[in-house]
Amino acid sequence: MSLTCFIRYQIDPFQRAAFQRYAEAWGRIIPRCGGNLLGYFLPHEGTNDIAWGLIGFDDLAAYERYRAVLRQDAEGRANFELAQTQRFILREERTWLDDVASTLNQPRQVRP
Repeated sequence: MSLTCFIRYQIDPFQRAAFQRYAEAWGRIIPRCGGNLLGYFLPHEGTNDIAWGLIGFDDLAAYERYRAVLRQDAEGRANFELAQTQRFILREERTWLDDVASTLNQPRQVRP
């Protein structure tokens, strides 16, 4: 993995459960379509209307293949339609990040 798509969502805080179901569906869809799902994250404390999703790809060509497969995925299309119909996502921003490979998945160090 060398690229991460960082998605920032502004959500309707009164529809948090709907966004959670949406994110859980992506947990099935994204890996099936070829993306490396790093996770979705809901607000816990503080700001109550910002959520994140992170998806990794080997390169932009892998992302383009993923997008082509995703367009054909019935559950993926239904999940997009759910979000549009229920309007729990108010705004979505995408940022592409280069991974710093030496920092990924570092084990936690336990001190005695």
